[in-house]
Amino acid sequence: MKQVVQNYKSGELALLDVPVPGCKPGGVLVRSAYSLISTGTELMKVSEAGMSLVGKARSRPDQVAKVVQSVAVNGVPATYRKVMGKLDSYTPLGYSLCGVVEQVGAGIDDVKAGDLVACAGNEHALHAELNWVPKNLYVPVPDGLAPRHAAFGTVGSIALQGVRQGEPQLGEVALVVGLGLIGQLVVQLLTASGVRVVGADPDPVRCGLAERLGAAACGDPGSAAVEGAVAELTGGHGVDQVYLAAGGGSNQPVELAARLSRDRGRVVDIGKCRLDLPWNAYYEKELDVRFSRSYGPGRYDPEYELQGRDYPIGYVRWTERRNLACFLDLVARGRVDVEPLVSHVADFEDAVETYRSLKDGGLKAVAVLFRYPGQEVEAEAPVVSVPAVDVRRSPVRAAGTPVRLAFVGAGAYASSMLLPHLARREGVELSTVVTTTALSGANAQHKFGFGRATTDLDAVLGDASVDAVFVVTRHSSHAELTRKALLAGKAVFVEKPLALTEDELAGVLAAVEESGNDRLQVGFNRRFAPLLQEARKRFGARTGPASLRYLVNAGRLDHGSWYLRQDTEGSRFAGEGGHFIDTASWLLEADPVSVYAVAPSGDEDLQVVLCYPDGSTATISYVTTGSAGFPKETLDLIADGKVLRLDDFVRASVFTDGGAGRRRWVSSRLPRARDKGQNAELAAFVRAVRTGGPMPVPLESLVATTAATLAVRTGLAAGAPVTLAGAR
Repeated sequence: MKQVVQNYKSGELALLDVPVPGCKPGGVLVRSAYSLISTGTELMKVSEAGMSLVGKARSRPDQVAKVVQSVAVNGVPATYRKVMGKLDSYTPLGYSLCGVVEQVGAGIDDVKAGDLVACAGNEHALHAELNWVPKNLYVPVPDGLAPRHAAFGTVGSIALQGVRQGEPQLGEVALVVGLGLIGQLVVQLLTASGVRVVGADPDPVRCGLAERLGAAACGDPGSAAVEGAVAELTGGHGVDQVYLAAGGGSNQPVELAARLSRDRGRVVDIGKCRLDLPWNAYYEKELDVRFSRSYGPGRYDPEYELQGRDYPIGYVRWTERRNLACFLDLVARGRVDVEPLVSHVADFEDAVETYRSLKDGGLKAVAVLFRYPGQEVEAEAPVVSVPAVDVRRSPVRAAGTPVRLAFVGAGAYASSMLLPHLARREGVELSTVVTTTALSGANAQHKFGFGRATTDLDAVLGDASVDAVFVVTRHSSHAELTRKALLAGKAVFVEKPLALTEDELAGVLAAVEESGNDRLQVGFNRRFAPLLQEARKRFGARTGPASLRYLVNAGRLDHGSWYLRQDTEGSRFAGEGGHFIDTASWLLEADPVSVYAVAPSGDEDLQVVLCYPDGSTATISYVTTGSAGFPKETLDLIADGKVLRLDDFVRASVFTDGGAGRRRWVSSRLPRARDKGQNAELAAFVRAVRTGGPMPVPLESLVATTAATLAVRTGLAAGAPVTLAGAR
């Protein structure tokens, strides 16, 4: 078999042919599927091997002390031969992998041949095709967890043990210094624990990644941004915990920890950085400095690691094996997402070149995986881009009174849900209606009092007296009509969807950039529904991740409906789904970072799972096969011991467990009408046009919701989760 090795004296890296290890009692023989390169610990070891003897001595003063002691006992010649013999030999690399059990040793009954396991240990989970792993250094992989993700188990356990040492509590604020592989995992684990996180790293790319994975703010440790974020989140008191996940010889991390910690805060050292503690700073705040020892209790204990003697759970709750199992469970349940950390997957036969590229800087990575023979090359995870909104806004012209509106399209939805509200609103003039047929325009003019009806869109866009244009046509025309209206300098209200393809979305944003006109609103009305607004207010703020469930009982469409023309108008979800995604994102106060969709009974019935930066999830069940007698939309939001329940916009309830006991708020049982927020949304849009104030929904949110809706189609085609690249 082959194994990655290094000569510590010369620095030589090699993929060496070595004998297959025997399967001893008390462990299992594992054939590797994926192993993870620790870009911190392993690259430090590789770099040290390339140093001169003096450089090696300076980097490892602990080993120099052992050499001095050996000289005193054994003399110089014997010590020299011993040291040089040890240096001039191959040493293994690697300590985190996932593989398949090939053979089971005597005394093992918790796994069998063929089982998938995650393995740990710098002597047992090596970059090698086969490894013998003792019982306490492997755990079965949860069902459904991909082997490439399970390979993060050991490194994840290191991060998890560090977080445990910090003893985080709900609502606290933490600072993570160093946003490499360990730091990124610490950020996610803290966020999953209900802790708000500030990150510090000189690399802006790593800062951006940490923010997408849940950090409240990140920045260069030498900048004012980190200090400002800490002051804002803590009211000037300082963070409750600092996690040192940085490496190198700078003393900046421990000095930063002292400066930004609160009185009696906790400082946890996870990485290997310089620790010259500034005495006055640490003494005056009485800071609690703690060290995190690798994967957890049991590490470096041969009776635990090699002989399989476990610690009683009543005395040691979290051993290194239990930490390993816990981390894999968090990944399997979506509480921690390791996929965004994977910068590169290399075939095992290219291991030496991969290490060289990492060392030389040609390959910049947070995490790199080796893929072993027999593993299928996985398709690249599908990605849908969330375009950045960066526009030099033109000066906004406040409209006069009345606000003059033009409608492009006057079909059933516009005539029943929009125009009745606008026709009776003071300060609004329905100036022009544009339709493709003369009679439909005449009917709208007669019914709602438009000043004129026409089929000439260009004439309306060129009319300087028109303040805003409503696009209420079939879905396939929305993006192009919106683009033209923006370029004409009009404020635009477009019914959902904004776009049916990524190219259409890019075209709309190109018009925004070209014109400097970002006065755009998409008809996502549910966030404006008075009942949901009141329920959200009574639900209050939350500190931990939330779970949201949204059932849409859409029902069957009549035969011949234009909604069914998927080749031109997109799927039903492409047309309607933005409503539900926007509502979920508004309730969760963030934009999704990934989307997973499955169609259990065809393309119309969908299950869509959205993941958010703080670990929250939203599941949208969009079904057409339910009973027509059941409510169309029901929603549950659950977090922090509270539940918000919405029943089809006619009734809402909020349940809370507070200091005064259990409380329940229920809306009126006899509402006057089902109100999904159209009137309030229109009022907000007209007000923004009249005053020149901001649009009711930020453009960035409209773009993110549209991109997430498009990602559903991409995910269905790929049969895999879709990352929303660039999501905030």
